[in-house]
Amino acid sequence: MSKKTSRYYIALDEDTLYTYENHTLYLTRSLLIHNCDRFTKKLLKEVRRFKVKNLVFNLDKLEDIDSAGVTALFFVKNKLRDDGFHIRFEGGGESIQKKIELFKPEKYDRALKVKKSGFFEHIGDEVLYFFTSYVYSYLILAANVAYWGVADLFKSKARREGEFTNQAVLIGVNAVLIVVFMSFVIGLVLALQSSQQLRNFGANIFIVDLTVVAMMSQMGPLITAILVAGRSGSAIAAEIATMKVTSELDALTTMGLNPIRFVVVPKLYASLVTMPFLIILANSAGIAGGATAAYFYLDITPEVFINRMGDVMKNKDLLTGFVKSQVYASLIVLTGSFYGFRVIRGAEGVGKATTTAVVVAISLVIIADSALGLLFY
Repeated sequence: MSKKTSRYYIALDEDTLYTYENHTLYLTRSLLIHNCDRFTKKLLKEVRRFKVKNLVFNLDKLEDIDSAGVTALFFVKNKLRDDGFHIRFEGGGESIQKKIELFKPEKYDRALKVKKSGFFEHIGDEVLYFFTSYVYSYLILAANVAYWGVADLFKSKARREGEFTNQAVLIGVNAVLIVVFMSFVIGLVLALQSSQQLRNFGANIFIVDLTVVAMMSQMGPLITAILVAGRSGSAIAAEIATMKVTSELDALTTMGLNPIRFVVVPKLYASLVTMPFLIILANSAGIAGGATAAYFYLDITPEVFINRMGDVMKNKDLLTGFVKSQVYASLIVLTGSFYGFRVIRGAEGVGKATTTAVVVAISLVIIADSALGLLFY
């Protein structure tokens, strides 16, 4: 910057010369997209050195300006205003004025700074967002699925032919092997870990009570639900998310078909029917694993184990397992469908929706298990 009397020259580049005199900044030549970046950086740096806070940007000598130049002018004005400067535009030919009026930001005169919320206000906003975007939407989906699920029971023509059998095979039959194997291992390990302590007290026979009660009332239904949530819940979320990304759900709506009724309800029927059988198989496999450990480590024969089972098992455990199966099946299908319908991007969104659906479904199953455990025991 060079000084001559009360006039300052700010040369920013070869195309633009800006002159400052008597609280007025005169813009000359052109302000176009190729020099806007240098204009904003250098002009802000120079003007902030001025001691005068009231400045006028005179545009009489400005030959040309484009949309980028207009944006740069108002960007500089707002930045300097935040530093305590008062900036005003004046002058300019008819062409310059028309371009400024056409391209100026709509809200440039309003405060740009957003008031920072307090800690409790932020927590309140997050809680409100969670309930409105997730809890409320989840309940609405549950209500729609429940309505169509009950309505289609009495309208056989509205159901897709063969879809229930197809979904029952995918969700139930194909999960039998992994459910039985994992339940057997868990029952075996449960009895094995308990056998040493029971042997110390001479209470070997109570391994039957421990295994039967634990598997039928808690471990069998819970392990089955977690495996189904990881296996079938992810598949449900991925299928619906893919259908949304590829606009298949929009196509169904265009054809007059309700996506919830067409896609979700058959999966719900299949889950509600197959889940009790999976839990029965899981209970049986877990008890078989416990009987195996009892035979090899506590010398309890299968005959003794089975006879003791008759005294331990109660109808209440069977009823509890059935109720849990219906609750878990509903949660898994609803959660997978909920996150499938919420996907907003392509392949990346499908992956995130699938992962989130599995995590949330397993979490809801565990929470429901705790609540049902307090209710029944």
